[in-house]
Formats: sequence, C-alpha cells, structure tokens
Amino acid sequence: MMDFDASIVRIYPHWLTPFSCLDIMTRTLIFCLLAGITCKRMDQLPVPFRTNLISRQADLAALRAYPAENLAEIIVEVGFHCDCCSRCCTRDFNGHVLLLDTDVRRIQSCAPESLEPVPVLDFCDQHGMYYASGYTLRSQGDSKGSCYFLSERRCRIYENRPSICRLYPYMLHREPDDQGTVDWRQISGLNQHGGYNVEISEDEAHSLALEIKAFEEDVLSREISYLACTGRYFLDNGLRNVRKRFDDGLRSAREGGAIEVMVFSDGGYDRWLIRAGISIQIH
Repeated sequence: MMDFDASIVRIYPHWLTPFSCLDIMTRTLIFCLLAGITCKRMDQLPVPFRTNLISRQADLAALRAYPAENLAEIIVEVGFHCDCCSRCCTRDFNGHVLLLDTDVRRIQSCAPESLEPVPVLDFCDQHGMYYASGYTLRSQGDSKGSCYFLSERRCRIYENRPSICRLYPYMLHREPDDQGTVDWRQISGLNQHGGYNVEISEDEAHSLALEIKAFEEDVLSREISYLACTGRYFLDNGLRNVRKRFDDGLRSAREGGAIEVMVFSDGGYDRWLIRAGISIQIH
C-alpha cells in the first residue's frame, strides 16, 4: 500500500460538526488542509478534484441538515420487512455493494478473496494509471451478478455483512429522478422486493434513522477524503487527469487488454491489475 499522511482526514467527522455554519468553500479548504493541500495549492487542483470536493461538501452539509425525524416518519410509513427474496443481493437489481473501510477490514479478516476494486473508475493519469475510490464485493459471475456470499438465498457472512446491507433498503442521499429533478431518496426498490406495512415503533424508527444518517455521512466523508488525498497525490507527483488516456485504456480493456488501478483504502492506495474482467492485487 502507498501511504498518505491522512489519518486525521479519516477522523474529521467526529469534530467537524461545529464548523457546519461555515460556507462550502471554507469547509472544502479545511478538508484540503488536513490532506496536506494549502489554500494556494487548492487553486492548483485539477478541475475534477476541485469541483467534486465542493459538490460533496454541499451534499454533506445538506445531509447533516436533514431532520432525522423526517426519515423516521418514512420508515414507519413504509414498514419494510425482508422476505429473503435475495434480489437485493444481486448486481442485476442493485449494482455493486458500497463498502466503507471498516467493512473492508472486517471482510479481509475472513474472506479477502471476495474483494475487488469498485467497477467505476474515476481518474486516469498521463501514464495510464487508473484510480478508484474503494472496494466492493465480487459477484459469482452468474447472469444476475449474485453476491459472492449469497448461498441458497442466504448470506454466508450475515453477522459480518457490510454496513449498507444492515441498513438496506433505507438510504438518504440526493439523486435525480426520471425527469432529472434532484431530490432526497430514502428507500431503494420500493414495491419491487420484500414486504411492507409491518408495524415499526417510533423509537425503533428514530434509532434506525440516526444509523442511516451516520452511514451516509461516513460515505460522503470517505469520498471527500479520497478526492482530497488523490488531488494532493496528483500535485505532489506532477500528474494530470487525461480523459483521452482514460477512454483509450478502457477501450483496450474491453478488447482484452490490461489496466492497472490504484484503489483508495484506509488513507492509502492498493495496486491492482485488471484483465478480461479479472482483478488481481499486485503486492
């Protein structure tokens, strides 16, 4: 792993709240300072890093301002309960699983072979190296993209399952609808799986709402850390994000070529080789 001096970036959510009244640019500069980026160097960050940092900071501020009581009301109203259909455990229905660093460490201790880089790559430097924000779980390679740990509609690591699986189908983030209008989304796959209208107490709903908000904050905080640290890494090493190199490399990969990917994890990077859809970590 290539280490960054970014330990403080990984703990900032615990003390950032007093700064919630600051404007978006100021908070973004604070994150960059923690990642070793001065205000002057902030202006030198490539556009993708600078604009994405500001956008994610806006998302984080909006998330923290969202009343947990509103989310709890939706949880009570929906009354979701799992009927073990296992649809949520497939990429065909849900895409790839989003893992926090704590999830990665827990799964590495019991089944490291189940991890692979997230399928969405974000940047590519002038040397053809790609950068990804983290890890996901491998699929079984079947037509549905069943989770690596799914067996007879049950999870083989249920007690150690990822955070997002513990909270699913609830969520709290902003995304565009079919008409392009950006608004809050609180539940995934409504009326497409599971059961509904089960009685959930107000106390249970409120507790769950707080857990969901904490998880979504961790997701955004981790993404901010990734953008800030990667931006600093590009600056320190004279790297540029080159879109043509990005597109050419992916085109070659689709034809059987290999690409190398730096995967952000615990404030550093792990190096991976991907060829023909197969991911192998380079030690």
